[in-house]
Amino acid sequence: MRIRIDAVDLPGLTCPAPADGNVSAYDNIHVAVQRRDRPAELLEPQPGDAASATWTLECTATASPTGTDVQGPYVQNRLGRRFIYLSWGTVDESGTFTMFRRAKLMLDSVPAEVLAAAAREGLLVGRLGLTDACGNPLCARVEPPRITWTAEPAEPAEPAT
Repeated sequence: MRIRIDAVDLPGLTCPAPADGNVSAYDNIHVAVQRRDRPAELLEPQPGDAASATWTLECTATASPTGTDVQGPYVQNRLGRRFIYLSWGTVDESGTFTMFRRAKLMLDSVPAEVLAAAAREGLLVGRLGLTDACGNPLCARVEPPRITWTAEPAEPAEPAT
């Protein structure tokens, strides 16, 4: 199974920093999917002013007594709750990403029938906007209605060359 995250409404390249910090604003903001247990390993960082951003993650979905269990290199598992981290950070002149905020796309909030259908069909799609009510990068737990989850037929894999 694959998970595709389709994001729109990105907040831009700059946002204010917390008043108690040592900077007044974050500049050259990017967002990426964080690999499990490897915060420095990011999948396809996208600039905060992009018109949209899409990430596709390989994972496995297996039936369990409690429903469908999803695992993969980008699926986090803390206290038995599965989620995907979207990490927000600044990128400096040398290309170094420094995280300042994260959003957790909660997989246990995917309706059971949608997750089961995605396991059969091959693709789970999460669609969301990435700007919060204050105009800043979306952070904290992300659950419906902030994100909508659908099952779709999997796109064919790219042929190996």
